[in-house]
Amino acid sequence: MSEGDLRRGFELFNEAKYFEAHEALEDVWRASPPAEKKFFQGLVQVAVAFHHHSTGNLVGMRSVLHRAAKNLAPAPADFAGIDLKRLLDSLGRWQIAIEQERPKPPLPQMEQIGPER
Repeated sequence: MSEGDLRRGFELFNEAKYFEAHEALEDVWRASPPAEKKFFQGLVQVAVAFHHHSTGNLVGMRSVLHRAAKNLAPAPADFAGIDLKRLLDSLGRWQIAIEQERPKPPLPQMEQIGPER
């Protein structure tokens, strides 16, 4: 896995370039060791979910967002240098907003923790 590809995926996601983020993160997922595949698949799914949102496909977003949260939840809170707790909290607020047809919360961010932050 390339740290640069991961960082680039985060940057694209945070710029709301969800399709491009999905492509970059998919490269990380493909190159990841088997024990890490579910986590990186979850990050890809987050990008796909918000791409669906950007195109008005809320049904697709809801489905993919649920799978993403399920794949990310078992990982340690700082896995791959990402602030996973913050991301999962944001995704949870989005799931509630979509399910209950409430106003959408701020867009989530994929933030790194540690010295890079």
